[in-house]
Amino acid sequence: MGEDQIRIHMTASPVCYWAPLMPHDGLRIVPYRPEHAAAFRDLNLDWIRKYFTVEPRDERDLGDPDTYIIAPGGFIFMAELKDVAVGTCALMREEEGVFELAKMTVSESVRGLGVGRALGERTIAHARAIGARRVELFTNSSLTPAIALYHTLGFVDVPVGNTDFARADVHMVLDLEPARAR
Repeated sequence: MGEDQIRIHMTASPVCYWAPLMPHDGLRIVPYRPEHAAAFRDLNLDWIRKYFTVEPRDERDLGDPDTYIIAPGGFIFMAELKDVAVGTCALMREEEGVFELAKMTVSESVRGLGVGRALGERTIAHARAIGARRVELFTNSSLTPAIALYHTLGFVDVPVGNTDFARADVHMVLDLEPARAR
């Protein structure tokens, strides 16, 4: 085998031809800070406006995440690539031990590069760490890449039930076992 063939053999994958962004690429998943407020709002409004209509709860949550997401016991993670916010994901406290994974989006410029997976994994790890027993989410059936990601993260489909969003026609849950002391 020639040197070029070895190099191709070493780097090519029969499954996928891309590599997810990693910390050495400058990707970091960080806790939300007040200076993230505009990016949190704008990243979410970009995708909502592209596919749907901004609804009253969107305006409320995105307009004041400190009051409507963090103060009631929720949490927000931001994905930063070389110190620029490129994604976000929130955990909104619904009731004791139950959280909604919400406001998850990734900038179009980095979609398909593993940023959404990194955000989802970090958010679920945080839910486990704080003792959540369940994480749920609402989405729309037209968002097939997002639904595929949620399934790979362990979410399963359940009946929709009540939701604040007209666009929500898919409800998914992930049941968690609290981390056990060893």
